Amino acid sequence: MPVPRSILGKQALAAMDVADMDLDVIAGAWPDDVRGHYVVSTSDQRTRPLHAFFGDGIMARLSLTPGTGGAPAGRFAWRARVVDTPSVRLREKRPDLFTAGPVGTSSPWGFVNAANTAPLPWGDRLFVTWDAGRPVEVDPVTLEFVAEVGHRDDWKPAMDQAVLPLVSTTAHPVIDPERGCLWSVSRDVITGAVAVIGYDGTGTRVQRWDVENAVLPQATHTITQTRDWLVLADTAYKIDTDEVFGGERTVANNPDGPVLLIRKDDLVPGRGTVSCKQFRIAPEVNHFYARYDDTDGVQVVMEHSEGVDIGMYLREDDIDVYGRPIDPALRGMYCHGMTPALTTVLQFDPETGQVRERARASDPERWWQAELSAIDWCIEGQTDPTRHHLIYLGFHPEAINQRAMRNYEGRIDPSLFPAEETPAVLVTHDREDLKALSEWTFALDDYPTSPSFVPRGRGGTRYAGTNPGGHDGYLVVAVHNDDRFRIELFDAADVGRGPISVLAPPNGTTVPFLIHSAWMPEANPAPNLERHRFTDDLDVRLDQLDPDLAATAREVAADLDVR
Repeated sequence: MPVPRSILGKQALAAMDVADMDLDVIAGAWPDDVRGHYVVSTSDQRTRPLHAFFGDGIMARLSLTPGTGGAPAGRFAWRARVVDTPSVRLREKRPDLFTAGPVGTSSPWGFVNAANTAPLPWGDRLFVTWDAGRPVEVDPVTLEFVAEVGHRDDWKPAMDQAVLPLVSTTAHPVIDPERGCLWSVSRDVITGAVAVIGYDGTGTRVQRWDVENAVLPQATHTITQTRDWLVLADTAYKIDTDEVFGGERTVANNPDGPVLLIRKDDLVPGRGTVSCKQFRIAPEVNHFYARYDDTDGVQVVMEHSEGVDIGMYLREDDIDVYGRPIDPALRGMYCHGMTPALTTVLQFDPETGQVRERARASDPERWWQAELSAIDWCIEGQTDPTRHHLIYLGFHPEAINQRAMRNYEGRIDPSLFPAEETPAVLVTHDREDLKALSEWTFALDDYPTSPSFVPRGRGGTRYAGTNPGGHDGYLVVAVHNDDRFRIELFDAADVGRGPISVLAPPNGTTVPFLIHSAWMPEANPAPNLERHRFTDDLDVRLDQLDPDLAATAREVAADLDVR
């Protein structure tokens, strides 16, 4: 049983009660030039979400310098906190009124902003995101809630509510290093109409531009950018209306979808709408990353997700690929990959409307489910990237249910399934041609999660190393295992050497399923700026509620105002 049972089971629930841990070096020697902080998001399984990704957000921070962050000499501080958003605070007061569903958690106040998917550093600031809620700012030191980004009405919620609107957005907004703003999106879940959101970092409002004559029919999990363009794509997560109302999930993700290029110079304050260039690609995709330099066209690494249905979660009554009952410990886990992984570099020409494939990477015997990747996020590294580090999770038939097999009949080829489960592989790809430069294969019972790149040395900007691009530095990888979770450190120039150092807590200590991660060079308190307040969201819509529920919302707002 290679998928660790601890990441969603009783061990994980117990581990979340232990907020602070100090990790020891259990193998190798920790290099003196590893600096900064590794931050990672996860979903609180104690809230019992139907889908493992829909629990309330938890943020963890690992200090990469021993003896700092409250850890004793020679040890490494791992600190984790529930992100105490307004919805978390409302749930704490009335947990009986919150109901988990197949696409999130609802209440009389509205929909929970889980804020559990991806950390997003911005200078000294730290945000955390989710696909169905506004970005949330947290304090990098205490990890406490600071604010949601922008007034609810500016985002034009997909479903407005008395207090907690459902905002369909992206879990991967981007920070524009030259314009000094955050770019995100807002999407209508019924029509697929999409808008660009811009936040300049201060104030209570965000700007919104409706994209003309374009729709993204499924989701917008990722967006990316070049110097001159925003790149939006339809991503492979489809809501099944019948499932929402208690039926079976019978939909499959679209096998192809639109890509929209929006010129940044056209996002003029006060204009209200913006045009786009439209393309279409296949197969489907969830994560993608553009080269910032667009002198030679818009080049994007596409981590295709054919045969991976994130929306399909495992149930206790499910049967796996081989006719075996799904282990109840995996209840809520998403359905794993049913096709070999494919990664490409696509080049989009905004003038001609042409798409050209520049490179592709695939190994049907070994590379299954391109899960999460690491790049050098400094502006120098994005402008001239050299490496793309990618974890392939492997083939895990015990985490593929027959309901998904039926939904994708004719689109998957079971004859390609390996004869048995395969381990995860960390691969360093050349950014130009996607050639595999170095690989490390994990043990079969290891389940690695989101890697983060840590630059070596200090370069021209705060997030840069001396040789930007992704080849000169380290990769920090969190690894789930039922014996205990580990933090493994790799040399980004040669991951095939294996981990050069390993951190771990005492035997038997596990953590809940970790999702996306990021790196910050420092952890400083959140700056004192004007921000949106929860109080600003409370207006006449409170009259929809019973008086006691309206009073509870005002009480939460008052508590947040005095912090």
